[in-house]
Amino acid sequence: MSGAARLLHAARQPLFAGLGTDVGGSRAIVRLAERCGGVLDHMNSAAGVRDTMVLQDSGWIATTLSEVRNRADLLVVAGRDVVGRFPRFYERCITNTESMFSGERRCEIVFLGEGPAEGAPPLAAAVTVVPCAMEQLRGVCAVLRALVAGRRAPTMGVGGLPLDVLKSLAERMQAARYGVLAWSAAELNVPHGELTVQALCELVTELGRRTRFSGLPLAGGDGDATFESVHLWHSGFGARTGYGRGYAVYDPYHFSTARMLDSGEADALVWISSFSETRTPPATAVPTVVLGRAGMSCAPEPAVFIPVGTPGLDHPGHLFRTDRVVALPLAGLRTSRLPTVAQAIEAIEGALACC
Repeated sequence: MSGAARLLHAARQPLFAGLGTDVGGSRAIVRLAERCGGVLDHMNSAAGVRDTMVLQDSGWIATTLSEVRNRADLLVVAGRDVVGRFPRFYERCITNTESMFSGERRCEIVFLGEGPAEGAPPLAAAVTVVPCAMEQLRGVCAVLRALVAGRRAPTMGVGGLPLDVLKSLAERMQAARYGVLAWSAAELNVPHGELTVQALCELVTELGRRTRFSGLPLAGGDGDATFESVHLWHSGFGARTGYGRGYAVYDPYHFSTARMLDSGEADALVWISSFSETRTPPATAVPTVVLGRAGMSCAPEPAVFIPVGTPGLDHPGHLFRTDRVVALPLAGLRTSRLPTVAQAIEAIEGALACC
């Protein structure tokens, strides 16, 4: 811990990145970054910023997992299938046959973009695939919005989809009693992906004028939704926030991990990854401290490596659900001597006080 403290004491602008931890670990990291005048950026921020920019600019209408599970009769999955990142989503929220409110339940699924992922579980529901390239998804949503609003649309269609196909989908979405449009920003890895998210949200808003329709932005990998929620409590901002001025400054461009390391603006890197041993820090010449899951192998070797426990496996903790509505308790499943991220950060803080 003393080696990590010495690096932070000498740093003028440390970068706290990765941030794959639970609620307790996130709170400790935020406290240390504020004390050191550091910058905070989650390993999944490149995707998360696509959602955040839309939420800041125009807002959105979003639902919860419980509402989807109990009310949805039509699910439209936009972009790529979400099963790779959320393997139990369909099982827990879509293919259940009973509802809290109406007894027997059936939910149809439309894949707008790519079809079901390879290896996806069998779906006990009517499935339709409306194929289009990821780069064309924004234009397809714009035409769907125009059709729902009763405006003129290109007669030749868009994105390789005939107008009749788009009209049929627009009518089907309007006929839903409780429709849901789901997406994962991590899968919308196209130029200006935030504009695709905005097109999805505007389509949901237009549908909401005629029926009950909501969006479902899916996130939560490596604790990204958890860190965002914790830092919002603390500062009012999400990731990519710096404390170098003595107060929180949010800048989704300048406080990118890749940009700061490439430009040499960060002179120390603290990388936290307690869930996956494969989410290692980027290769850099900047002195690096890693709080990582046991078994992690980093290249180049960091200046300091501190093995930490995995929340829910080595120790209890809390993680925010993908819809960010509730923090779910995690029970430790085995006895471990590894410290939690919060305990490791507290030890570094203690050593930093002696520098």
